[in-house]
Amino acid sequence: MESPLQMLCAVEAHHAGLLGERTVIVPRARQRALVATRRELAGLDLPDGLELARPSEEMPRPVQVVGDAFSGRVQLRWLTSRPGRIVIVDDGLATLRLLELLAAGPYRALLRARHKAGLPRRVLGTAAALRLAGSSTAVFTALPVKDDLADAVRERGIDLVSHDFGWLRAQPLRSPGPAERTVVLGTSLVRNGLVHRERYLRWLTELAATEPLAYFPHRREDPIDVAVISERPGITVHDVGVPAELTLRGLDASQRVLSLPSTAITSLRVLLGTRGVAVEPVEVPDDWWTSRAAPALRSHLTGVAG
Repeated sequence: MESPLQMLCAVEAHHAGLLGERTVIVPRARQRALVATRRELAGLDLPDGLELARPSEEMPRPVQVVGDAFSGRVQLRWLTSRPGRIVIVDDGLATLRLLELLAAGPYRALLRARHKAGLPRRVLGTAAALRLAGSSTAVFTALPVKDDLADAVRERGIDLVSHDFGWLRAQPLRSPGPAERTVVLGTSLVRNGLVHRERYLRWLTELAATEPLAYFPHRREDPIDVAVISERPGITVHDVGVPAELTLRGLDASQRVLSLPSTAITSLRVLLGTRGVAVEPVEVPDDWWTSRAAPALRSHLTGVAG
């Protein structure tokens, strides 16, 4: 596993019965967020037959559970090994792009959006797509998938399984959420060069001038930006390093969550909706976008946040 969300969704996939009787979740080595997430998960009532391993190069078999289907390392492993069943869990917005590529047919290279790939990388991505088409493959997601896209994916022989964080919702709360009424989720859009930094920081400053904020940084957010945000009056940074789905379960109906386009909007609505917590997407103003944010990407992000 290469991200905290992937680890959490792998637990959910095991709980849903997709992975067999025994599952070993192996986090990628030397990533602070994965260490923190493993520690948080270990304190919960894990499903029977699931083990949180220490980082290593070992992969669980005969079922391989991966999050980043666009990783060259993962794709190469599919081609050089003989995986049994392959289960792909949520990896943020990339999951929807993966479904679109799978629906388009086995000859669409599995490459990230905005990625300018050379010939060798395109060949690897195409070979990986063919391997998935010829294997027992499932995509396990909490994201809403349009009916036509879901039907097209299934017509290609890919199992598409939806979930609503059933295991996590059943876990008792270990600690309350932050005291502030408004919680803001950080974003990777600034560091990825898609949103202007100063406009984003100005928005946070103006918002904090009206009420105190609890700010939860994105795991890929620039540490320098996080330090700047922490110095702004009225903002308390909670740099916990684990998924918001784990840390914000204790919010109540008097609180709200604000977020720029993010898959966390969907998952937190599932987890917090029954508690009456408002999870509100923040539309990115036109003048926030940089020239690197193509119209198609803007439209895609806006659709996910809606």
